[in-house]
Amino acid sequence: MSAPLAGDGSRRALVAPETPALRILSDGRAGHEAQALGLAEAMGLKPEIARVNPRPFFAALAPFGPIDWRERETVDGSPIGPPYPDIVIGAGRRALPYLRRLKQASKRRTFTVYLNRPANGARAADLVVAPVHDGLFGRNVVAPITPPNRISKELLARLRKAPDPRVAALLRPRAALLIGGDNRHFRYSKATAAALRDAVRQIAAQGFSVMATASRRTPAYVVEVLAPEIAACGGWLWDGTGDNPYFSMLAKAETILVTADSVSMIGEAAATGAPVYVFAVAGGSRKIADYLLKLETLGAVRPWTGVVESWTYEPVQSTPQVAQAVWRAYKIYRGVPD
Repeated sequence: MSAPLAGDGSRRALVAPETPALRILSDGRAGHEAQALGLAEAMGLKPEIARVNPRPFFAALAPFGPIDWRERETVDGSPIGPPYPDIVIGAGRRALPYLRRLKQASKRRTFTVYLNRPANGARAADLVVAPVHDGLFGRNVVAPITPPNRISKELLARLRKAPDPRVAALLRPRAALLIGGDNRHFRYSKATAAALRDAVRQIAAQGFSVMATASRRTPAYVVEVLAPEIAACGGWLWDGTGDNPYFSMLAKAETILVTADSVSMIGEAAATGAPVYVFAVAGGSRKIADYLLKLETLGAVRPWTGVVESWTYEPVQSTPQVAQAVWRAYKIYRGVPD
């Protein structure tokens, strides 16, 4: 059912003799959804995406409480309704009650996978994919260095040949600036915006064209400060119009500066092989510090100090190995011989 990686380390799709149906249960957060899509793509499967939308009372009870009864499996349009998938990948705290309910509704036929550390423990799913910095270990836990993502050698090669025209129009060398935003560990401020503006000036002064993208979490005042500065330097900040050039930015960047608040974006940047700088934001946590230290030890990232350097490292890409682990666990669950 599974296939090894190609000899050059590129991703080779893993396809079952009878292709199973795969559903992604998403809480709607872009980072969570990207992780699940990356895993599905590495497995060679085209997923159905179902987004949960519990009302505030039920969302507050997640992951320990029930699903919102308005989204139960018998309701038209339910994210957990039949036909039940062979495999479901859940991502996000609010998705956990739905993952549990889908397991029950399918009479335990559906194989459940959860991405990142579930607050209700490793028994939350048949298989848990929790990056090693989450500190969760067990017989049903896969602990990669980085979360799954959609970056592959094939994707990078294709976009390096045919990038988004807006990216291709920028003069080389190009620097990608990936901006996150507030979350429970980090807080942006006006000082953060000013420091990012200074970083743009420093990068541009060293001869780089700056191409930037903000996330849904980025405070508006950060974009308001950065957009004119990037334009004045001959660069470009994606304003949300047109196709998202994010992957083209990663593919064409000679260096990448990413804010410290996004584990997903840092992992995606480290999968490119380009030098990655991490921009400090107020706040943090021990597990994110451990994550950054591991990537720094592997040579993938360095803290931003204002000077752009060039170095090489082996791209950090855990997704193919995670896909293989999911296939192995699924085969065992379904009693399929090797």
